[in-house]
Amino acid sequence: MKSIPVSDTSVVMAVLMEPADANVAGNVHGGVIMKNIDNTAAVVALRHAGCNVVTASIDRLDFHNPVYVGELVFLKATLNMVGNSSMEVGVRVEAENPRKGQVRHVASAYLTFVALDDDGHPTKVPGLIMHTGLERQRHAEAMDRQKTRLAEKKREREGRERAGL
Repeated sequence: MKSIPVSDTSVVMAVLMEPADANVAGNVHGGVIMKNIDNTAAVVALRHAGCNVVTASIDRLDFHNPVYVGELVFLKATLNMVGNSSMEVGVRVEAENPRKGQVRHVASAYLTFVALDDDGHPTKVPGLIMHTGLERQRHAEAMDRQKTRLAEKKREREGRERAGL
């Protein structure tokens, strides 16, 4: 299986926010942004794995600024790390007021995807080739996040066992 450069699967998606995406005050629902984050990250994971992928987790998601009807939302997604069958994708969300040209950072998130074979079982993914210092830095940070996620899962599992669940 041939390794793939980070740049070969990175994507930028643009979505125009419409009235159906918002509440009566014109603020776009957080769930709409979350769905777009998941869809964008899935495109990156799919392009890298070359097979079906499913979202396994999404790390903490904080909204830094609101998004309004009529604005363009840009979702910039990049593969940070690959494991045996899993992949971490980072997504940065920005909103642009197209009339004023103002751009705001809305949110960032890290999502983990698992590649699945035709029978729905986890399957191996290609390796990741990192060319830039930033790509190597993102990979190192992703490895740290993975260690934290695995430690949290272990604590949760032990807690359920102690509770007899």
